[in-house]
Amino acid sequence: MAEEKKNRDGFGSKIGIIAAAAGSAIGLGNIYRFPCELGNNGGAAFLLVYLAVVLFLGLPVMLSELVIGRRTQSNPVGAFKKLAPKSAWPVVGYLGVLCGFIILAFYSTVAGWTLEYIVKSVGNSFSGKDLSVIEQDFVDFHNTGWRNVMWQVVFIFLTGFVVFKGVQNGIERYSKILMPLLLVILVILGIRSVTLPGAKEGVAFLFRPDFSKITGKVLISALGQGFFSLSLGMGALITYGSYIKKNDNLTTTALSVTLSDTLIAILAGVVIFPAAFSFGVKPTAGMGLVFNTIPMIFNQMVGGYWFCIIFFVLLAIAALTSTISLLEVVVAYLSEELRLKRQTATVLACLLALLVGCFASLSLKEGTPFVLGGRTVFDAMDFVSSNIMLPLGGLLIVIFVGWKLGKSKFFDEISNEGKLKAPVKSLVFFIIRYLAPIAIAIIFYEGLFA
Repeated sequence: MAEEKKNRDGFGSKIGIIAAAAGSAIGLGNIYRFPCELGNNGGAAFLLVYLAVVLFLGLPVMLSELVIGRRTQSNPVGAFKKLAPKSAWPVVGYLGVLCGFIILAFYSTVAGWTLEYIVKSVGNSFSGKDLSVIEQDFVDFHNTGWRNVMWQVVFIFLTGFVVFKGVQNGIERYSKILMPLLLVILVILGIRSVTLPGAKEGVAFLFRPDFSKITGKVLISALGQGFFSLSLGMGALITYGSYIKKNDNLTTTALSVTLSDTLIAILAGVVIFPAAFSFGVKPTAGMGLVFNTIPMIFNQMVGGYWFCIIFFVLLAIAALTSTISLLEVVVAYLSEELRLKRQTATVLACLLALLVGCFASLSLKEGTPFVLGGRTVFDAMDFVSSNIMLPLGGLLIVIFVGWKLGKSKFFDEISNEGKLKAPVKSLVFFIIRYLAPIAIAIIFYEGLFA
C-alpha cells in the first residue's frame, strides 16, 4: 500500500494544479452559457448575484471536493470507501464517475463541432451568408451524421492523448500551455469587441447593474450557473484534489480556480456583448449564438476572417480542458479500482465514450430513431447529467463533508494539520453544513420541476 501511494502520479507544481483544476471548471459553459444566462437575466444585475453565489457557495463546495480527494489520495469511489467504509457512501463516488462518463460522451459531440467550425472558418465558408443560411448550414452539418461522429472521434483522440501521458506529464503539462493560451485569445477578442462601433452599449449592459431586475428567477439562474460552471458534483475536483500534495494550500487553490473560472466567464461576456450590441443582435440564443450568430457578426467586421478562426480555436481549447478532466475521472476509477494500467484504462474509457457518444451525435439528425423518453439521446444525456446527477452529487458531497466527515477533519485538511492559518474556516464549514445543501436542493428542484 505504501509503495502504491509512493508511485501514484500527481501534480508537480502549484501553477499546474491551478491550471488543470481551472481547465476542468472552464469550458463551453463559460463561453456561451454564461453570456446567455446573463443576457436573459438582467445583465449586470445577474453578474453581481452570480459573483456572490460563486464566492459564498461555489467556493466552499469546491473546497469540500478538494478536501475529500486530497485526504484520501484516491478516485471518487475509492475516496468514499476510505472515508466511510462498509457504508452506502461510496455510491456517491460511483455517481460521480458515471456522471463524468455521461457528460464526456455527449460533451465530446459539441466539442467536435468546434473542430468543424475551425475548418469552416479557415475555408471562409461564412463569407457573404446571412443568418438564415448559416443556421441551415448548422442543421445540414447535423444531418450528415457521419461528420458529427468523425469530429467526435478526433476530439476524443486528442483528449485521450493528453490523459494517456499521465497527470504530471500529460494533464499538468498541457493545461499549463492551454490555459494561458485561452486567456490570451479571450483578451485579443475582447479588445477587438470593445473597439467596435456602438460597443459601449454592450459594455454598459454587462457592468452597469439595474437592481430592480434582481428577482427570484435571477437568483435561481445564478445558483445553477455558478454550480455547473465550476464543475461541482461530478468527481472531477475530487480526482484532481487527490493529486494535490499534502503541503499545498487547498484554500488558495480553490480560490484561484474560482477566480480564474469567473474571470474567463466575464471575459467571454466582454467578447460577446459589445459585438452583439454593435450589430443589433441579442445574445440569448445559447448554442445558436456560438455557432450561428457569432460567425455572422465576425463576417461583418474588419478582420473578421481571422477573429472567427481565433474564436473557434478558443472554443476548442475550452472544450479540451474540460474533456480532459472528464476522462481523467473515469481513467482514475478504472486504473485504481479495477487495477488496469493507465494506458489500458485510457484506451478503454475512450472507446466506451465513443460507443455511447456516437448515439448522441447521430440523434441530432432530423427524424432520428435514437430517442429516449421523448428526448433525443443527446438531450436525454444532457438532462439527466445536468438536472439530476450533478446537483444530486453536489448535494450528497456537502452533506457528507458537513455531517459525516465532520468539522475537525475538515479543519485539519484545509490547515495542513494546523500549519496554515484558516481564519474563515468556521464560516466556510457553516456554509457547507447548512447553506450549501439548501441552495443545491433548490437547484435540484428547479431543474426537475420548474
